Amino acid sequence: MLKVAVVGASGYTGIELIRILHNHPEVAVTSVTSEQSAGKRLSEVFPSLRNRYDLVLEALDPARIAEKADIIFTALPHKAAMEVVPVFLQAGRNVIDLSADYRLHDAAEYAAWYETHLNPELLPEAVYGLPELRREEIAAARLVANPGCYPTSIILALMPLLKGGVIDPASIIADSKSGVSGAGRGAKVDSLYCEVNEGFKAYGVGGLHRHIPEIEQELSLLAGSKTIISFTPHLVPMDRGILSTVYSVPHTAVTAEQIHALYEEHYDGEAFVRVLGLGGFPSTAFVRGSNFCDIGIAVDKRTGRIIVVSAIDNLVKGASGQAVQNMNLMCDFPEIMGLELMPLYP
Repeated sequence: MLKVAVVGASGYTGIELIRILHNHPEVAVTSVTSEQSAGKRLSEVFPSLRNRYDLVLEALDPARIAEKADIIFTALPHKAAMEVVPVFLQAGRNVIDLSADYRLHDAAEYAAWYETHLNPELLPEAVYGLPELRREEIAAARLVANPGCYPTSIILALMPLLKGGVIDPASIIADSKSGVSGAGRGAKVDSLYCEVNEGFKAYGVGGLHRHIPEIEQELSLLAGSKTIISFTPHLVPMDRGILSTVYSVPHTAVTAEQIHALYEEHYDGEAFVRVLGLGGFPSTAFVRGSNFCDIGIAVDKRTGRIIVVSAIDNLVKGASGQAVQNMNLMCDFPEIMGLELMPLYP
């Protein structure tokens, strides 16, 4: 059995990792950490785990955690991850980091959006963990940077168009809506029930959201040229899910049938990307609790723009499920192992 540690197990991505790993036949969770809840049992912090997980949450001691695990998930805030990841790597452990600390290849870019990076020498070797894009590199990696939730929904929506050279990269507009769990489990005024319920708002407007450099980095690599997009995220009063509507202008006139055929061919054989039939568009309700990304396609005949709509569960394909998908690749397990979760409905 593969011994796994979840560092930062008391957040939403941490508990989602534990929920998913419980169904993995080749994994034993041997260590879980939480600074705020150290000394408590997991089932005390998360009653949903009662009679399933009674591990005691530990304070974060990187050397001790490394002794207990073969592979380590770090579900920590940015900066906190880069303080411990080098210790795990030096101990010979593979790491899947769910923070933003290793997603950007350029330390200066990271500093511009976050702060000075503590170990920039690791950035060149960190593999961006989107399996549909970097499957072989992930399998050979010792450090995987798990993508953000918004970037996952947008990159998967655009990958066939950019790889096929169909669109003008300068024309991309991404309009995304997220459930409140995307803000994390920490107490914040903006996430309180009375602040969110019966409301719907944009935030990070005007190119301010920290996922922008990650999105643009990966889209630029796909396009083969520097790509800058307009991205506006919105907060929706629901627990989980992301719906992204992405607009772009093709180099030449295209039909919906042509674009749909391109997507079906590109994602043929992908276990977790479902291209809907023409005229079908995704809903977060139909991916909730699963590792699926559903994609719908249209061409606006009046403007000529291609419109791609994608839906994911931000805590699964947008975080913890994708992290387990990456673990499977790194450990030579079947990619879908432990992820055969059907969406929850209703």
